[in-house]
Amino acid sequence: MRALGNVFERRACAELERAGLKLLDRSYNTRYGELDLVMSDGDIVVFVEVRYRKHALHGTAAESITASKRLKLIKAAELWLAAHPKKSNASCRFDVITFDGQADEARCAWLRNAFET
Repeated sequence: MRALGNVFERRACAELERAGLKLLDRSYNTRYGELDLVMSDGDIVVFVEVRYRKHALHGTAAESITASKRLKLIKAAELWLAAHPKKSNASCRFDVITFDGQADEARCAWLRNAFET
């Protein structure tokens, strides 16, 4: 399953780079979990969660991001910022890239600023 996750992370990264974002870090591991992609959008640090769902039996890829998952991502992002002092005062946002459907035909959606309420 990890190999398939890497495929979708690479696809997401390519999509974001086509849109002008720049990769800062990939697969950054913390005690709270992994940050799939850390990118810059101009002066903004963007923490990107990549989700894939082959079937919607248990919800879509976007619906798989629970409140507890959001909290873990926020804590992981805080650790990334602490480890990168040059970026520690930058504006930040959380984006989600979702893929739904069969792997070779999965529909991609980019949810910018996904954690804003």
